[in-house]
Amino acid sequence: MNRREFIAGTILAAASGFCPPAFARALALPKDSNCDLAARDNLPGRLGINETHEMDVFLDSGDLPVLASVVARLKRVRRTMGYGNFSLMGFDDAVSNAAAYSSIGAFTPAEVAFMERLFYEDASIYGFLGEKKLLRITDTIRLKNIVKIPGTGNCLYRGTPLATYKKIKADVGKDAVLTSGLRGIVKQMLLFLSKAQAHEGNLSLASRSLAPPGYSYHGVGDFDVGKIGFGIANFTERFTTTRVYSSLVDTGYVKLRYTRGNRLGVRFEPWHIKVVAS
Repeated sequence: MNRREFIAGTILAAASGFCPPAFARALALPKDSNCDLAARDNLPGRLGINETHEMDVFLDSGDLPVLASVVARLKRVRRTMGYGNFSLMGFDDAVSNAAAYSSIGAFTPAEVAFMERLFYEDASIYGFLGEKKLLRITDTIRLKNIVKIPGTGNCLYRGTPLATYKKIKADVGKDAVLTSGLRGIVKQMLLFLSKAQAHEGNLSLASRSLAPPGYSYHGVGDFDVGKIGFGIANFTERFTTTRVYSSLVDTGYVKLRYTRGNRLGVRFEPWHIKVVAS
């Protein structure tokens, strides 16, 4: 059994309620932790998403240098390969491209091990209670199954996601726009780790606004919709004051994945269009 197969095997242990001791040590879990943080279900409703809570789980201080080097290298991959390619890139492609381009530099064994550990650990140990949708770090997006959406810089899967978006445009109007579509594991990894890095390795805080890699529904079909010209405010509760949002509600498209105070430990996301039936 190779190292990646061994790490992947811990998913089964996590599903059975066993918290792998190596991960518990690496994440500096509280001594009384048994991987059951269900008491934190409504934390986002009581706490700002960027505030630290006494129960939050942080990376061990020894992991912070490799966290910083991984984030920096992933950003170089994005810059060198282009934002569009990066959004759809698989883990193995990111590693091979990094080794091939001097502008990126090869991932070190420590960096690869860190990313694998983060991907395969059970996110409930730091408070994210969602269901994992992609079980292997090597899972990829098949390009033949996607469509680029003009003027957005994003892609969607063919079938239900694309049909849903087209119907939204027809029913809600031209000022509705795709703000975030399909994301591969590598992009979700960078988003999540960047948030954790900005908050001293606080994995719990990062998971309140971003799904850990493998857990995002953006990897399997869901997408975000906003109002053209509304910018970053499309990803705040200000979006609920727009005509686009009210039209989405009136026409029945808003079936919130992440409601206020949801038990998954994620912030309220009124812009997230639920496509995947789970």
